[in-house]
Amino acid sequence: MSVIIDPNAGFCFGVVKAIDAAEQQLNSTHQLYCLGDIVHNNEEVQRLAQLGLRVIDLDRMASLPPTMVLIRAHGEPPSTYELARRRGITLVDATCPIVLALQKRIRDGYEQMLAVGGQVAIFGKKGHAEVVGLNGQTDNTAIIISSPGDIDALDVTRPIRLYSQTTMSREDYRRLTDNIEKRIEDAGVENADFVAYNTICSRVANRATQLEEFARSVDLVLFVSGVNSSNGHYLFEYCRKVQPNTRMISSPDEIDSSWFNGTMRIGITGATSTPRWLMEQVKEKIERELQ
Repeated sequence: MSVIIDPNAGFCFGVVKAIDAAEQQLNSTHQLYCLGDIVHNNEEVQRLAQLGLRVIDLDRMASLPPTMVLIRAHGEPPSTYELARRRGITLVDATCPIVLALQKRIRDGYEQMLAVGGQVAIFGKKGHAEVVGLNGQTDNTAIIISSPGDIDALDVTRPIRLYSQTTMSREDYRRLTDNIEKRIEDAGVENADFVAYNTICSRVANRATQLEEFARSVDLVLFVSGVNSSNGHYLFEYCRKVQPNTRMISSPDEIDSSWFNGTMRIGITGATSTPRWLMEQVKEKIERELQ
């Protein structure tokens, strides 16, 4: 029996950048505030907490004296930067460059739509940190589409600019775009002004293809992910479609050795928010169980 870690699994570069920024600051100050969990993985959050990273929310930030606060890869709305300015807080801005570029695109699109009475729509998970930051670029006026029913809020007779949270499914986004186009057609709108931008991170989109190849090569997949990771849930479900014998775990403690019965090749993979060291621990635990 062999145990294999997916060579393409692990943090995306945006998360790596944020964690590197936190560790560099903690090496000199031994304490740093972070606005929300730096990554949707409890094991990694706990590791950084031991180094001095303190997770806070906006209410806590509003009561802080002048200090230093890290903005994680998900990004923040303009109101957070204004709050920091008023409080004399120095921001360590670790917003993912891809998210940062998307924020600017949405801001530009919003200003264009204001001029013509149009709408900005964002395909994403309501309440997700990235979506909150993106919606902030529209002064919180964007139409957030998380399910098919949310399309009803769109006025298809007016101009529409559609964007996606960077970690959403490319297939789901394509279906959404087709659905909106059909509604425009059914409404008989002539010369419709609808543009859907490709804003899904290529790392996430390509990850699905890589994951499919890996899942087909093993008899059992242990998918390691934080329970709060939207990317993790998407990739887990994708993996399970390819390899039905797929289990999601958050830590090595959740492993059940009965899963290994009749398997020859065990694969370990994870979300873009799953640290490599955690997958290594899962492998070590399996190998001990098999001895």
